[in-house]
Amino acid sequence: MKSIRIGTRNSALAMWQAREVARQLQNLNYLTEIIPIVSSGDKNLHKPLYSLGITGVFTRDLDIALLNDEIDIAVHSLKDVPTKLPESIELVAYLERDHPQDVLIRRKSAENKEFHELKLATSSLRRRAFWLKYYPEAEFSDIRGNIQTRLQKLEEQDFDATLLSLAGIKRMNMEINYEMLPLMIPAPAQGVVAVAGHSDKKEINDILKKINHQKTQICVEIERNFLSTLEGGCTAPIGAFAEIIENQVRFKAALCSLDGKNCISTDESFEYNEDENFGEKFANIVLENGGKELMAEIKTQL
Repeated sequence: MKSIRIGTRNSALAMWQAREVARQLQNLNYLTEIIPIVSSGDKNLHKPLYSLGITGVFTRDLDIALLNDEIDIAVHSLKDVPTKLPESIELVAYLERDHPQDVLIRRKSAENKEFHELKLATSSLRRRAFWLKYYPEAEFSDIRGNIQTRLQKLEEQDFDATLLSLAGIKRMNMEINYEMLPLMIPAPAQGVVAVAGHSDKKEINDILKKINHQKTQICVEIERNFLSTLEGGCTAPIGAFAEIIENQVRFKAALCSLDGKNCISTDESFEYNEDENFGEKFANIVLENGGKELMAEIKTQL
């Protein structure tokens, strides 16, 4: 067959992810070609993500390229992919998850400050809410852009620290000091590279299944089902993380109010079976325990 055309955003991190998919396919003796595509999300760096008002801000242009047969597959950071996909597009493969955690990075002048004293730069509603749960007096600034841009802004602008995904730092081989944050629950599917394909391209989708990591798929499907059951199209502060430990799945998740004062959390261990939708099950428990009212309140504030 001809080489597989791999669509990707054109940021350094996205290109790393596309090259990793290409490498795994080349190891199976398939030819590949990487086609960078500029996304709408990358064209609107002055606005915080939640104010753009559209789901799939980083995936829409790749979806269009897939549907127009300009590319055969699209590589994404899975946490950016909406839980509802356009017709004829499906997630076909998930690479093994690495480094799902959020980490704190400080500017030098703030290295001796206590957590509660830090002025943080993040546009993520989840990171803000989870931080406010523990440090209710915290101040925030919006920040957008790739990792390098954010770190540059950290040195130039008036805040003490920022919160980033550890996966991005590791993939870029960046030598920077960071602090782990056990208090944060990652975004659903954080740290996972996923490959989307067109449902009509059966031959290519069958090839992609050869690079799929089954345990990662199980975990992120639980997380994304939890998210989709809660969200109903609303951007809310939701963390969800599943991991397989021996024969059990451990699932930790929480829904928080925007100010962090009201958090409904769940922490479950169970034996997995593919017939049960665990993400939906645990989301419904959260909804029944006050989550429905909390989601309604969040929607009025956004």
